[in-house]
Amino acid sequence: MPLRDPLSAILLALACLLIPCTALTTWATHALADTTRYVDTVAPLAADPAVRTAVADTVEDEVLRKLAPEAQGAQNSALAPFVRDAVHSFTRTPAFRTAWEAGNRAVHDAVLRALRDDAAPRGPVTVDLAPVTAQVREHLAADHMPYAHRIPVEHTEVAVVPAGEVAGLRKGYQVLHAAAFWLPLATVALAAAGIAVAACRRRALTATGLGTALGGALLALAVAVGRRLTLADLPDPVHRPAAGALYDALTTTLRTASWLLLAVGLAVALASWLTGRYATRREPPSPPATTAPDGPSRQPPATLPRP
Repeated sequence: MPLRDPLSAILLALACLLIPCTALTTWATHALADTTRYVDTVAPLAADPAVRTAVADTVEDEVLRKLAPEAQGAQNSALAPFVRDAVHSFTRTPAFRTAWEAGNRAVHDAVLRALRDDAAPRGPVTVDLAPVTAQVREHLAADHMPYAHRIPVEHTEVAVVPAGEVAGLRKGYQVLHAAAFWLPLATVALAAAGIAVAACRRRALTATGLGTALGGALLALAVAVGRRLTLADLPDPVHRPAAGALYDALTTTLRTASWLLLAVGLAVALASWLTGRYATRREPPSPPATTAPDGPSRQPPATLPRP
């Protein structure tokens, strides 16, 4: 009996510590590792001004680099404003939204194939963005930009993951995939065992609710800290608003899960506590102890000794 409460506390503490990890692995496996969900998540970003500016700057630099052999020096400088206006105009068209979704789908498919296939060739993860380049070229040619028809749209392989990082990411993905299956089971089993072995199960249920709320708060804190660290590591501060918009879009589910865990945990803890208070008030008072009435005590009759 004395060991039940410490054992219950240990089991419940482990379960509550696993709650944020369970949410992270489930999110990464079912949200980030699913191409359709990923594309649906990032598709609205095509209308974000920061994302459009970042994409336009990148495409502008690439177009001017492609045109450099044809237009050098002062002529290239004269074309730069025209290219900039044309590219920024393209980012506000439905064709850009189509290209944005197609490019993200192509990159996501290429990365997932490399992470899931152990027999994939060892090398960088590349993606063919020729369809996207073709759409950009058609739009620039329609705007009568000089040399637009000379922009090459051959199947150019663009590396999205360096070769040295593929093996580590593949192992990490396999561990993450296994954790997404086992961590929820372990969390539920530890919580159920902790409540079952507790001497007072209502108190253990209250502690579980508070621990769940604490796990939700830790998850929200981890998302906020991760955003700050991610943006701080970017080499180009100009594109940090676009990276922040992408991070916020991808972690929307995590933030929702953190608030849901916080609300559910507090609700369970409050309901358990109120139920305990109500049950205590409904218990009937114990009857007073009864004592024998005062009076002469009866003694057994004395026996006379036999002669």
